[in-house]
Amino acid sequence: MSGELWAHSVNGFGDRHCLVDHLRGTASLARTYGSVFRAGRLAEGLALLHDVGKGACAWQEGLARAEAGGGRVFDPSGASIDHKIAGVLLAARKARLGPYALAVLGHHGGLPERRALKDALARADGADQARVQEAIRVVAELVPEILDDRSSAVPQWGKSSEHVHVAELLLRMVFSALVDADFLDTETHFMGYLRPEAPRLSSLAEVFRSAREEYLSGREVAPVDEIREDVYRQVIGAAAQPLGIFPFPAPTGAGKTIAAGGFAVEHAARHGLRRVIVAVPYMSITEQNAQVYRRLFGDDHVLEHHSGIDMGSLPPSRRWQRLAAENWDAPVVVTTTVRLFESLFSRKPAAMRKVHRLAGSVIVLDEVQSLPDTMLLPILSALRDLTEHFGSSVLLASATQPEFFALEVFAGLDPRPVVAEPKPLFRRLARVRYEWRCDPKPTLAQVATEMASESSVLAIVNTTGDAAALHREMEAVTDGPVLHLSTRMAGGHRREVLRKVRARLDKGLPVAAVSTQLIEAGVDLDFPVVFRAYAVAEAMQQAAGRCNRNGRLKQGRVVIFDPADASAAGARRVYGAALDTTRACFGPGLALPDDLDALSAYYRARYALKNLEESGPGADIQRDRAAFDFPAVALKFKLIDEFTVPVLVPYGDGTEREQLRALLLRPTGAEPWVFRRIQPYLAALPKRLADKALQEGMAAPLLGDLVEWHGAYDACRGIEFTDPVGEDFVW
Repeated sequence: MSGELWAHSVNGFGDRHCLVDHLRGTASLARTYGSVFRAGRLAEGLALLHDVGKGACAWQEGLARAEAGGGRVFDPSGASIDHKIAGVLLAARKARLGPYALAVLGHHGGLPERRALKDALARADGADQARVQEAIRVVAELVPEILDDRSSAVPQWGKSSEHVHVAELLLRMVFSALVDADFLDTETHFMGYLRPEAPRLSSLAEVFRSAREEYLSGREVAPVDEIREDVYRQVIGAAAQPLGIFPFPAPTGAGKTIAAGGFAVEHAARHGLRRVIVAVPYMSITEQNAQVYRRLFGDDHVLEHHSGIDMGSLPPSRRWQRLAAENWDAPVVVTTTVRLFESLFSRKPAAMRKVHRLAGSVIVLDEVQSLPDTMLLPILSALRDLTEHFGSSVLLASATQPEFFALEVFAGLDPRPVVAEPKPLFRRLARVRYEWRCDPKPTLAQVATEMASESSVLAIVNTTGDAAALHREMEAVTDGPVLHLSTRMAGGHRREVLRKVRARLDKGLPVAAVSTQLIEAGVDLDFPVVFRAYAVAEAMQQAAGRCNRNGRLKQGRVVIFDPADASAAGARRVYGAALDTTRACFGPGLALPDDLDALSAYYRARYALKNLEESGPGADIQRDRAAFDFPAVALKFKLIDEFTVPVLVPYGDGTEREQLRALLLRPTGAEPWVFRRIQPYLAALPKRLADKALQEGMAAPLLGDLVEWHGAYDACRGIEFTDPVGEDFVW
């Protein structure tokens, strides 16, 4: 009879996929994945039940029709046949798995809210009863263990009534294990072979050590190298500590990228962890870090996964990444903070396949100060649970280390610092002096005149409008080229400008640049003088990290200016109350931005003022998590406010751009690689300005939220569009 029950249609070898084989194959993979976080039997049980409904005659007949005519499985009337309800009934009543039955219910469409379980059980007892009972009876004859009570498979720490947020995260994890196993077992049927598992990170420790020595020997010697080596030794020593959350406070230029990789691989070797997942806030740093890690771990072991990577155009040696990107099956994953956390708090199978890979991993959060306050509560809650229940460790790297351990969500946690004495380290790496231009407030024209007297200088301001205005002022008083960076420019345009900046700095040529804050954190640039518009404390200190980065000058100069004619509304919108807290702590006659005690007091005051743990979006998300309302969590969890619109601009290779544009508009829909390939031609506008541009005929709708720019595109500044309200976009 097993030969008469099928899970999937004929593959390229002429074979159908036996349902019994699919259930047991998926269960075996899911158990392997779940065992990493001590929930192997739970994941196995859910996987064993997920497709039991396919045993019904109606579904088997629908599969035969689909195989003959193509398309999906439908009944003769054209209605879809739900194959999930039988498994949901078994999971909830026979296996007694409670809310974990939601993993079966959502394994195609996504995790639903908890009350959907009640609705599904009502259908199983009502309209779908005959088909559900038939499927259970038929499949149980072949796989009798589908009737087992598996309530003991739920770890005590995963009982929802006792540890609600841990249980919610466990459900996410077993759901991830289930859908990844389901994808892979199905893929094995159609491809004819199972993908091999990637090697563990711990096996690469010696590779990293040797590659690091070679990498450092090929670099130009810098005065701060001795300090970087001291930081590295401290970090490696800390890798022997037990699993936990490791703050890594170190000044900019202290070698955090390499040190973090060293910590991860040594910590993994000590504790048998499987991978390192490095998440950074900005695309430019993601690409920069991935390049470093490919040299240290080898091309074959580093997956770089973000929207700027076109998996279809990778060289043959890196084509494996196309598959690995689906579920992060690689020893080293370099991604964006947005992709990491929006996957973790998603509800869709495609996004969540990778989530179970967080278990048993070293998670490195670079530039952790960039995490938005509004989302801190669910993020920190999940990080704590990952370290306490899912066998992970977390490294929090930043020159401006936030005071997360002052928040109640981290109460009772024992921080494991990787730098024993941060204050002496910051003093040793103090390479700049701060100057203030706040009273009286200078105009942008005055700032430009002062900047023009410097041979090489970088200015960072708070909004795109300020960047464009200061750039024009600089052009008026400077003979040489003035470079510009903001998201009003296409992605490829920004990369080209960054290359020019680096090339001129490396050759010792004069260079002047004006940028929004997209350049201030983590980007490896070394200017002798940096001007920074007054901003929150961490932004000012991060900007200082682009000044005298390698310590080749006795002191660099960081000039903090509070411009009289800049967009106060734009700065207020991005920084909010944190800007007021900064003004109370930092400035002329007050503390400098690199004063660690003042920075600590600033963070504590900022968190108290915002009352993060009692109100706001983060607290709402935690309440939704406690209610197992996965759609609400996915809707509310946003690391980046959705007030920007992607804009296709006339930049770069016009032939390729037009070809990609045509592919986007195909009646059959565009393939995913087209959206990735078109990224270098996209800029961004606030939605309000995009709507105004559409109304005035300066832009036209193209596809979904994507619009096409018909106005002028400046060779230096990109889109130039006047904002009559006086507010502006931040980046």
